[in-house]
Amino acid sequence: MGRWLAGRLMKELGLVSCQQPTHRYKRGGHEHVAIPNYLERQFAVTEPNQVWCGDVTYIWTGKRWAYLAVVLDLFARKPVGWAMSFSPDSRLTMKALEMAWETRGKPGGVMFHSEVAH
Repeated sequence: MGRWLAGRLMKELGLVSCQQPTHRYKRGGHEHVAIPNYLERQFAVTEPNQVWCGDVTYIWTGKRWAYLAVVLDLFARKPVGWAMSFSPDSRLTMKALEMAWETRGKPGGVMFHSEVAH
């Protein structure tokens, strides 16, 4: 049975699916600039505040998606900053970076590495 037939029959019977819809990122309408990868997967760091890395993940809250940005110090392998938002934009990452910068005493010369998904 196809999903359209199943959907029509469920509607006729007054049934609602409890399956959560899959999350899909929206595609931007602009080109991405190629940024060089200075880290080159060299994750061995000799002291704190040399290299921070960041990532954003999404969490289903039961009503809508929330986004969590985390900044890790590669030396300690622990979070030094984080932020949550209901929209996955650049402000989310900036909030996490600002928290890390303030928490670590505003260090200079830190390299920030983040994966870029296309």
